[in-house]
Formats: sequence, structure tokens, C-alpha cells
Amino acid sequence: MMFHLGYVKPEEVPRIPRLPKGPKAILYSPIGEATNTPDVVLFAAKPAAAMLLQEAAGRAGAGSGVPAFGRPTCMALPAAMQHGTITSLGCIGNRVYTGLGEDELYVVLRGKGLPAVVEALKTIGSANSALQNYAKARREQLSTL
Repeated sequence: MMFHLGYVKPEEVPRIPRLPKGPKAILYSPIGEATNTPDVVLFAAKPAAAMLLQEAAGRAGAGSGVPAFGRPTCMALPAAMQHGTITSLGCIGNRVYTGLGEDELYVVLRGKGLPAVVEALKTIGSANSALQNYAKARREQLSTL
């Protein structure tokens, strides 16, 4: 159906990230309820929160430098496992099935990088707050010139 609609071209399929082999099992749970270190952690976020996660992942050495992904959303999971933190804009199927809002996107990171990203978020959050205050004052100053 996706080929027939022109949504995906056959030549695109080999470029879609995938796992080298299928997993034996897949377990989904809220991160606070995970019993093991997850392979990937999926965040649904508004762009400002995604910005903070991306900045923290970069600070923590868990970034990928890979541009944001479009469709299909599912390719962000193996890509994060292979490369590090991935931003996915979502695809229509995922948005319908999950109820992801038009004002949200995904940030996917390797589970083993989560503690370092959480730690980096402290610095990034504080820095962004100070930079926001600076930029607001500077904008005000520049608008009166």
C-alpha cells in the first residue's frame, strides 16, 4: 500500500535502519517500571523539551549527529541503538495509533546512555534558563536601538 500510494519508494527500503536480527521479545513499559536497562528509551516531547534532550545527549556523549528522521517512525529505534540519540518527527501511522499530538515529536536514546543524559540535563536546563533570561533582556535592548 505504501508503494502504491507513493509514500515510500522501493529504492528507499534498503536505507531504512533495522536491527541485524529480530529480537526474541519486546517489552514496553514506562521507564520507572523497567526491570532491566532498556535498549532504547522513547520520549514523546514538545520541541522545546526535545531541544533540551538533544543538548543533554550531546553533552553526555550520547548524541548521534544524525538529522531528524521522518517516516517511518519505527526506524528511529534501531537507529538509536546503532548511532545514539535520534529525533523522529513521527509518521502518520504512528501518530494515529499512538495519539501523538501535532505539536509533539520523538527523541529516542540508547537506554545505557540514560543516566548520563539525566545528569547532563541538570547543567543543560540551568544553562538554558540563564541563556533565556539573557536573550530576553538582549532582545529588549536590541528592540530599543
